[in-house]
Amino acid sequence: MSQRPLGRSGLSIAPLVFGGNVFGWTADEATSFRLIDAFVDGGFDAIDTADVYSAWVPGHEGGESEAVIGRWLAAGGQRDRIKILTKVAKWPKRPGLSAANIVAALEDSLRRLNTDHVDLYQSHEDDENTPLDETLEAFDRLVKAGKVRAIGASNFTPDRLEASLKTSADKGVVRYESIQPKFNLYDRDEVEGPLADLAAREGIGIIPFYGLAAGFLTGKYRSEADLEGKARGRTVKGYLNDKGLRILAALDEAAQATSATPAQVALAWIVAHPAITAPIASATSVAQLEELLAGVRLTLSPEVIAALDAAGR
Repeated sequence: MSQRPLGRSGLSIAPLVFGGNVFGWTADEATSFRLIDAFVDGGFDAIDTADVYSAWVPGHEGGESEAVIGRWLAAGGQRDRIKILTKVAKWPKRPGLSAANIVAALEDSLRRLNTDHVDLYQSHEDDENTPLDETLEAFDRLVKAGKVRAIGASNFTPDRLEASLKTSADKGVVRYESIQPKFNLYDRDEVEGPLADLAAREGIGIIPFYGLAAGFLTGKYRSEADLEGKARGRTVKGYLNDKGLRILAALDEAAQATSATPAQVALAWIVAHPAITAPIASATSVAQLEELLAGVRLTLSPEVIAALDAAGR
């Protein structure tokens, strides 16, 4: 599997990141282990998680996803076969980006993950109550200590990311090498425009989430009747409009032309996008995962890409 550079960090990753929010939630531990095994055996190597996963589930506290990854490693998973991407700031038990919180949260994450370092430690959201230099200097100390290899950001506006990059340059400390925005065939505004321009200019990797638009781009939901009783129904309903149906029609046509599924085409379009390093996607079964991996390996013709581009505008 080809590798793509993650910003200027010196790290490189295969062009799909496994979204580990499902570990210990919609995928139990045994299933999670099989998923990680299949992902790595397929030639992929980056797993994204966060300390807050999955605190929103009744009976969960947070840290469940990291703990599953840590137990996979303890059970014989090879640390050098995966790059672990985790995050700090959103968990109510460890909120914000103060220096003290970053240090304490990382120690907790390392313990749960059963490792001595994180490959990419990410600010899960912006914290305007903490000075940028405090946050970035704390990250810098962790990188120098060998506990973090590189840092990234998630859910930052282009202006705040640019301000962070300037602070890093001015202070001579580690900088954000990646950004996680929402991006898919339907939701393109967060990337295309100022963020893509900034990332290209500064050499920032873009590893977007929501690549299948909560499942809408799989083609399973084409009317409100399809949403009845579905956990994601309220979210997906927002895509059931002229633009969404136009995108589904283009996906259907592309899927037929490439002997693929709409989900595979939707992922292949993201992978082919010039601004994107690697999308983040989740699966709760090995069969689902294999479909995603096939999508990443799918090559779309320029004509198909142009048709999909046009449908999503």
